[in-house]
Amino acid sequence: MIKIADRLSEVQEYYFSTKLRQVEKMKHSGIPIINIGIGNPDLFPHPSVLASLTASLQDPNAHEYQSYQGLVELRQAMADFYKEQYKVILNPKDEVLPLIGSKEGIAHIALAYLNKGDKALIPNPGYPTYSSVTKLMQVKPIYYDLYKENDWQPDFKALEKINLRGVKLMWINYPHMPTGAKASDQTFSKLIRWAIRNNILLVNDNPYGLINNNRPKSILNYPNAIQVAIELNSLSKSFNMAGWRVGMVCGNSKLLNPILRVKSNFDSGMFYAVQKGAIQALKLSHNWFEKLDQAYNKRRNLVEKLALKLGASFESNQVGLFLWAKIPNGEASSEHYIEKLLNKYHIFTTPGTVFGPNGQGYFRLSLCVKQDDIQRAIDRIK
Repeated sequence: MIKIADRLSEVQEYYFSTKLRQVEKMKHSGIPIINIGIGNPDLFPHPSVLASLTASLQDPNAHEYQSYQGLVELRQAMADFYKEQYKVILNPKDEVLPLIGSKEGIAHIALAYLNKGDKALIPNPGYPTYSSVTKLMQVKPIYYDLYKENDWQPDFKALEKINLRGVKLMWINYPHMPTGAKASDQTFSKLIRWAIRNNILLVNDNPYGLINNNRPKSILNYPNAIQVAIELNSLSKSFNMAGWRVGMVCGNSKLLNPILRVKSNFDSGMFYAVQKGAIQALKLSHNWFEKLDQAYNKRRNLVEKLALKLGASFESNQVGLFLWAKIPNGEASSEHYIEKLLNKYHIFTTPGTVFGPNGQGYFRLSLCVKQDDIQRAIDRIK
């Protein structure tokens, strides 16, 4: 048998890839599983977005290879979006790089900046892809702890105690997934000063900034951020376009150019019609986000009702597409608890430990579920 690459020795198949096979198998056997574990938007994009995509299919160059940097109009729309939503001024020529999904961007950033043997700082709890990409690069992950007692913000005293030799990059993610915590102004300002002092690249992953959040923030809006920070963003959650795979990375052109050098060797541009649809989405008014929040707030109320009926507890000020809840007292572990919900009530949720050891004692529920299904889940709890 041909030996696999050493880089796979510490990386397993993505949790949801394996777990969903089990869930689907249960469904096919006739068990009525309600999936409240996945952040997969089920609402439709705006009709004008679909119309723009469809109309563009007849354009003369619609089916050709596209620019590695995306259409000029797409980069302009992304820059206008940042100006409108975050008050950040970006040059569309070279300070915005469209991505085929921000998950692609995470890999490309790692390839552009990390060598075998380097180190990267990763939040615990945090998005599992930061850790898996780091390991695939044969880079050493250094986990920094986030705790409820500190509102899931970095502990700067603890950061100062870390041996930073070899650390080149720090992944941050605010609004934070899975906890729904927002970064404080102090957090972003301190992180920038700390990164400048230690010559570390900050990468803020910001796909949830406009969901149930009345004060969206970009790290790029803080003094001196342009020196050391770049930011990932996505249309997946904010515009119900997860399957379209449209993301972006923004920041200093000198920091983005190495990412483009990697990206241009991995793809041949984003499908033209998808870009045209994305341009239309980025032009939508605040009314779009208001209606989106109305829909998700109704779901959040029901998901909170479900959590309370289960005996779980949670913070009420969370933003984004999830509810991060503490498992009821007396339960052995997050993993044991979600298996209990799956087998007893046929409700699938996500154990907090998927996001790191500091997720022990928590589980995550998604708002990407129709109200009727959430109500059915509530009704199952006796």
